[in-house]
Amino acid sequence: MKRLLLLFIFAFLAQSCARVGSPVGGPKDSIAPKFLSSNIDSTRVNVARDIRELRLDFDEYVTLKDVSKNLIISPPIKKIKRILPSGIANKYVLIQWEDTLQANTTYNFNFGNSIADNNEANVLPYFNFAFSTGEKLDDLYISGEVKDALNTKKQTGTSENKLVVGLYQVKDTINYKQKPYYITKVDTDGYYELNYLSPGKYKIIAFEDENSNSIYDPGKEKVGFQKDIVNVEKSISGLNLKVYPSKKSLKYGEMKETPGGIVMTFEGHPDNVKVLSLNDKIQDYQVTHRPKSDTVNIWFDAVKNKVGQETTENLKFSYDADNKKDTVSVFYKYNAKNKMTLSNNEGSLLPPKTNFKFTSNYIINKIEPEKWTLKTDSVTTHNFTAKISETNPYQILVQSDFEVGKKYQLTVPSKTVNSFYERTSDPYRFDFEADKVENYGSLTFKLQNRPNTSYYWIQLLDNSEKVLYQKYVNTDEVKFDILKPAEYIVRILVDNNGNKYWDEADFEHDVFAEDSFVYYKTALVKQLWDSVETWDLNDRRTLDNPKGTVIPTPPATSAADSKENEEGEEKPVSQDANNKQLKSNTAVVTPVK
Repeated sequence: MKRLLLLFIFAFLAQSCARVGSPVGGPKDSIAPKFLSSNIDSTRVNVARDIRELRLDFDEYVTLKDVSKNLIISPPIKKIKRILPSGIANKYVLIQWEDTLQANTTYNFNFGNSIADNNEANVLPYFNFAFSTGEKLDDLYISGEVKDALNTKKQTGTSENKLVVGLYQVKDTINYKQKPYYITKVDTDGYYELNYLSPGKYKIIAFEDENSNSIYDPGKEKVGFQKDIVNVEKSISGLNLKVYPSKKSLKYGEMKETPGGIVMTFEGHPDNVKVLSLNDKIQDYQVTHRPKSDTVNIWFDAVKNKVGQETTENLKFSYDADNKKDTVSVFYKYNAKNKMTLSNNEGSLLPPKTNFKFTSNYIINKIEPEKWTLKTDSVTTHNFTAKISETNPYQILVQSDFEVGKKYQLTVPSKTVNSFYERTSDPYRFDFEADKVENYGSLTFKLQNRPNTSYYWIQLLDNSEKVLYQKYVNTDEVKFDILKPAEYIVRILVDNNGNKYWDEADFEHDVFAEDSFVYYKTALVKQLWDSVETWDLNDRRTLDNPKGTVIPTPPATSAADSKENEEGEEKPVSQDANNKQLKSNTAVVTPVK
């Protein structure tokens, strides 16, 4: 009897233990949290200006993911004091601030994709909550698409999109160093909505908010905009923008010791830089700078002038960079290891019909090729010519009748390559082989609807966006004769102003970036294959959308909708008002007028 009692107790305990914990199996929760109520009454109007918090209640425990990057409040509330939940899940979201709200203003809290349930991390996408300190909620909106004009990579729906779109109120002076009056994030499909707008005139801007501060940083973030003012009298669909690299403001960077002297760097791209030495020891020196380069080299003979030989010295220089002037200094110590050297960075196989190239770590101003020798198999001597590259003063081009399959040795004795105050101290021998033509292919582009008669760069890039080949031409047909077999991304940058530099967008001065085009597919080059591609530059297909499927364009509702602007934007293809409601989860839904 006692034994049966013990068995009964063990069986009861086992059954009890089986009931503890989460149930096994069953459907996985895939439903996002549901908004229930807030501390602001259901009308969301005539909200007191001295209210200091917003509380949103949900039907389950929620967390906030990257809320500092996702949450956008329009118009901005500067002094946010606290945001909950933080670390521990709650059934509510709480935002507290110190500011007094503006009168007769609609505030919109856009949480992006930050709100998710605690168990399965189901996101409540693009959740908005709006209320007004006036008698009505402003219900106008602007929607459209934003694209990266130079994008050469296929985007995925899971990749983070840092693009935002903002509106500045048009006033006598607009402070672009502050947050836009209205701002919203661009979703992973490139779609944006600016909701709950009040009627008025605005300047629109899109930019890649790399540091998540909701403020455009010139020269650091890509930017797109319209020159025309956006007059919001009714809702606008299909206002599309493209973002481009932005122009850096000219600013002095730093100076430091470098082989042969000192390098001075700038932020931005000065056209002209003049440098003067303010040092008694350095009176014989050379300054080199290429227009639009951010780097200036100051060359001098540190040994001859006894500069920085035993101790570190403070050297002073003045500069005039595009009429921006200053005096700067650098602590300089001569580095004896920084001697003049030569190197071959092109590889040991020389493509057919090309020059052999080698480079120096010093700028080259004189060579003595009559003292060099070019041999085949270390025996037969060949005639050749050599010159300093016109586009790269650090590079030497060697031309000869190179025979396919032959191995060559180029000997460069010491002291036959000169810089301003230095000569190569070591002899060099370069070994290379003339490669076979059958290891290469060619690629021809026939261009249609090329913009005006400007010169342009046509570039072949690899998947890392490194430019492997390029030509600067103004013809309708371009041929690359000797190419390594591969798939290339093809890009055109147009030199609209003819300054031989592709100029970026300058939002502050209302200057668009120069024209650019990316071919909608990769160009395949095969061995012994003459590839020909016809490219209509009016073709709006992209690497993201190679089939060219577009969404029907709604009727134009503004001047911005009815024509392309100077930036080369596409005609509107954005979602209409019905799609607008499908894209976002809003706590207040108002009719579209």
